[in-house]
Amino acid sequence: MMKLEPILAAAVAGESLDDATLAYLLGLETPGELEALFRAAYTVKLRYVGNQVHLRGLVEISNICRKNCYYCGIRRGNTNVARFAMNREEILEAARLTARFRYGSIVLQAGERNDPGWVDFIEEIVREIKAIDGGKLGITLSLGEQTLETYRRWFAAGAHRYLLRIESSDPEFYATLHPADHRHDERVAALGFLREAGYQVGTGVMIGLPGQTVEHLVRDLRFFQKLDVDMIGMGPYIVHHDTPLGRRFPETGSDAKRQLEAGLKMIAVTRLLLRNVNIASTTALQALAPDGRERGLLAGANVIMPNVGDLAYRKGYLLYENKPGVDENADSARIALERAVGSIGESIAYEVWGDSPHFAARAGNR
Repeated sequence: MMKLEPILAAAVAGESLDDATLAYLLGLETPGELEALFRAAYTVKLRYVGNQVHLRGLVEISNICRKNCYYCGIRRGNTNVARFAMNREEILEAARLTARFRYGSIVLQAGERNDPGWVDFIEEIVREIKAIDGGKLGITLSLGEQTLETYRRWFAAGAHRYLLRIESSDPEFYATLHPADHRHDERVAALGFLREAGYQVGTGVMIGLPGQTVEHLVRDLRFFQKLDVDMIGMGPYIVHHDTPLGRRFPETGSDAKRQLEAGLKMIAVTRLLLRNVNIASTTALQALAPDGRERGLLAGANVIMPNVGDLAYRKGYLLYENKPGVDENADSARIALERAVGSIGESIAYEVWGDSPHFAARAGNR
C-alpha cells in the first residue's frame, strides 16, 4: 500500500516517479491529501522556477477554424457562432497594449487555418509586433497544425514559443474526440516540426473528458516527458452544448469542484515530474471557481494569460461555456490580476519574456 508522505518527500527530493505512483497521486481525493500534494508541488515550483508569475497578453485573433473537433465551441460545424477575424491594426493595438501593461509577452491564438493568405498574414503581423517597443515583446503562437515551412517562416519573423495541445496522447482516445480526418500522428508530427524549427514547444491536454481514465492522464504525462516539452497549457474540460460531445454527455463536468480538483492535481503532478517547465494556470480553472487561477499557481503553475483583445470579439471565442472575462476590459483585468497574485504571496515578473528554465537548460546542453 502506497503512503503519501514518503512519496511526496521523494518527489520533492528529485527522485523519479513510476506510472503506479503517478496514478496514485492523480487519484488523491481527501482535502488533506490534496493539500499535501499541492504543497509539495509548490515547493518544487519555488525551487525550479520561483514565485514570480509570468504574464502573456492573450489575443484571440480569429474564430474561423477548418477543424471540427467534437468538444470545441468554435468547431467548423457550429453554425451558431458569428465568425470573426481581427484586422492588422486591431491586433497591433492589442500588442501595443500588452507592451504598455509591461506583460513582456503576447500570445496570438486562433482557430486552425493553413490557407496561404492566412500564413502570409501571420508572418507579416509577427514582424510588425516584433518592431513594437524595440523588439522587447516576446511572441507566442497558438495557431494549430502547420507545415514545417510555415513554422520556420513564423519563427524567422520573430515568434519564439508555440503551443499546440495534443488534447490526448492516446491515439484511440483521441479518435473519440475528433472526426476521422483529424489524425493523431499528424498532430504529433507537427510538434516535432516545431522543435525542428527552433521554437520553445508547448502542449497540453484536457482533463475530465467523458471516458478519460487516470491511465490516460499518466500516458499524457509520459508524453510530455518523452517530447521534452518546455511549457504546458492544459485545463479541465468544460462542456459546450453546441458540440457533439456536449450533446452526447451534457452532464460531464457538472461537478465544478471535482473538475477543478482534477485540473489542479494534473498541474501539481506535472510540476513534480517535469520540475522546470512553464505551466499555465488557465482561464478554465477560473471558470470553475473565482480563485481558480490563483489555486493553479499554488498547485505549481507559474504562467497566466490575461486577455488583452478587443471586447467586441470575446463572446465569439467561446471554446467552452461560461468562459470568464468576456465582459471585462483589459485594464480592469490587469488590476484585478495584480491584486489576486499579491494576495497569495506571489509577484508578477514585468517586462521579461519569462522563457522556460527547461528550455534554457536544454539549449545549454546542445
